[in-house]
Amino acid sequence: MTETLKLPVLPLADSVVLPGMVVPVRLDQPDIQAAVDAAQSVDRQVLIVPRLDGKYAAVGTIAVLEQVGRLPSGEKAAVVRGEGRAQIGSGVTGPGAALWVEATPVPEQPVTGKATELAKEYKALVVGILQQRGAWQVVDSVQQITDPGQLADTAGWASYLDLEHKAQLLAETDVVKRLELLIEWTREHVAEQEVSEKIASDVREGMEKTQREFLLRQQLAAIRKELGEDEPEGADDYRTRVEAADLPDHVRKAALTEVGKLERASDQSPESGWIRTWLDTVLDIPWKTTTDDSDDLVAARAILDSDHAGLDDVKERLIEFLAVRSRRERKGMEKVGGRGSGAVLSLVGPPGVGKTSLGESVARALGRKFVRVALGGVRDEAEIRGHRRTYVGALPGRIVRAIREAGSMNPVVLLDEIDKVGSDFRGDPTAALLEVLDPAQNHTFRDHYLEVDLDLSDVLFLATANAYDTIPGPLLDRMEVVTLDGYTEAEKVAIARDHLLPRQVEKAGLEPSDVDFSDVALGMIAAEYTREAGVRQLEQGLAKVLRKVAVALDSGTESPVHVDADALVTYLGRPKFTPESAERTSVPGVATGLAVTGAGGDVLFIEATSMAGDPGLTLTGQLGDVMKESVSIALSYLRSKGLAGDLASRKLHVHVPAGAVPKDGPSAGITMTTALASLASGRPVKATVGMTGEVTLQGKVLPIGGVKQKLLAAHRAGLTDVIIPKRNEPDLDDLPESVRNELRVHPVADVAEVLELALEPAKVAVAA
Repeated sequence: MTETLKLPVLPLADSVVLPGMVVPVRLDQPDIQAAVDAAQSVDRQVLIVPRLDGKYAAVGTIAVLEQVGRLPSGEKAAVVRGEGRAQIGSGVTGPGAALWVEATPVPEQPVTGKATELAKEYKALVVGILQQRGAWQVVDSVQQITDPGQLADTAGWASYLDLEHKAQLLAETDVVKRLELLIEWTREHVAEQEVSEKIASDVREGMEKTQREFLLRQQLAAIRKELGEDEPEGADDYRTRVEAADLPDHVRKAALTEVGKLERASDQSPESGWIRTWLDTVLDIPWKTTTDDSDDLVAARAILDSDHAGLDDVKERLIEFLAVRSRRERKGMEKVGGRGSGAVLSLVGPPGVGKTSLGESVARALGRKFVRVALGGVRDEAEIRGHRRTYVGALPGRIVRAIREAGSMNPVVLLDEIDKVGSDFRGDPTAALLEVLDPAQNHTFRDHYLEVDLDLSDVLFLATANAYDTIPGPLLDRMEVVTLDGYTEAEKVAIARDHLLPRQVEKAGLEPSDVDFSDVALGMIAAEYTREAGVRQLEQGLAKVLRKVAVALDSGTESPVHVDADALVTYLGRPKFTPESAERTSVPGVATGLAVTGAGGDVLFIEATSMAGDPGLTLTGQLGDVMKESVSIALSYLRSKGLAGDLASRKLHVHVPAGAVPKDGPSAGITMTTALASLASGRPVKATVGMTGEVTLQGKVLPIGGVKQKLLAAHRAGLTDVIIPKRNEPDLDDLPESVRNELRVHPVADVAEVLELALEPAKVAVAA
């Protein structure tokens, strides 16, 4: 007799577990959780009972609780393994909240000859289905099963059996009857599969017939065209154009594939229009067209010098590129790993220094085509990589359009205002530029619209930007940065005389003989009417003068009109910028600092004052957190060295004028210290001294950036002495010699040296 077991019931409404199956069960219902808890508290056995249409089955599966844990999605679950069938008896009491019943295990029946024969037949059917699906590993597992009952219970995994079928198998205790049911159901499934395959085959044959008819119609149209019986309809013969075009092999293969689609598509189909547009785009790209670079380095340098004054760093880098390129070609060097000798230069500097116009000069010096790509305000990643062809009105990206516009594969492409690129929900264009501007990757650039590799390794990319800060680090790392820090007054006069004045004379409708500018007048416009790193405002000043000259000539004034220093007051009014350092620093507590803005270097005055009241510190002028910390560091240093006087007992106020402009950064540290030391000692700061540098609590002067721009700003402001950190001394090599000769630069390492250089000598009291 079979022993009766007392087991907790685990009901399942969405599956049927047969003996031999190992399945996970979600613990998302109280009765399932209770059954698992009860099994864990006893002998880890549970009775899995199907609950279909709200009714419990009469036969369940005795299962062992293998594991309790969580699914990858985070849900609690248990893994159970079915071991045998059991008849469900009456309910009994048991621990926990689970439902307990008496279960009588169904004993395994002895294997008979009929069961063996049915098992072979069923196994053949199952193996055939699995082989058709390509499940070879499962085929091996099924082949190894010899027990008929075990083979029949593998039907629990069959996807073509529904829950009712599986529940019927579970309830059937006779192995022979189970196999007979399975053979019947499996044969029905195989018959359905054969019908489905026949339908699919008929559909394929119908499609092939349609394609054959289309081909015959195309041939008929060609015959009629030759006989002159009918005018040709449709588009040009793209196949002939593709085969005649000089395309790379991978592009030709993709184009011919699209031509085949076009030939099979209906003229009324929208897809035919998309394919025609794509083929036109591919055929317009100059895949194998290049221009010859100039080998004359002297002539190239002469072109650069004639177009731009100064900018020696940029010119030297471009001449180096030319020299390397010409030597590679003379040696017949091929591309290494598909990579050419393309370069990516980033011109960073304030507005008006000639970054954009330099691109045209570079192209002219190299003998290459020039294309400008404006990136300011671009926020869509598809602007760089193009749109997918599935979108209506899809176009290639700006890089592909630039190559097509240039008509060669090695143009000079100017990526203007790369620091003004934004990002929003449509993607980040700067991330798409990473591949474009990486010489190690851009030989296989893939546009979303073209979907074929485009070699950009021969393109010379020039990027322009006003500031480093807004360019993402990975993008900046892929470019060779060349800094354009601005022009000296002498360079501005030369630029105005050689470039700006002739251009503005022509724009004003004048002849060169109608006006005569003196160099003194040009120098005054550059120094006293404008104060900038570039020459854009200088050109605007010249345009204003020439407009008034045109009015004067039309009013009867004799030609030429002489423009000198006295005449400028008539044309432009009184000078706007005069030296103010002496006036601003005439009282103790005011120091002259140097700063870098988006428009180049500038002079920054820092004012400090004290008054009676509760001790404290007030900061104004829209200062950032770093700049506020610099004031606290400066005050702490002076107090620690005994240089703060009575400032600790008085109310302090530090202000940085131009209060509407936000300011931040550590480079005003020594300026803050000097202003407070001047206030404490009563010694004014020398009017001719400007300074920049970060300060520490120990009084060390740390290096800062933008030294060249700051020194040029000091020179424009009329300062003669500049204090910089000792570790910034190598930056002086980039300073123009004319400015270096007119400035006394004092590299310092300690704040004590700064105070000794910057403060006026203490007045010695004379005895009566």
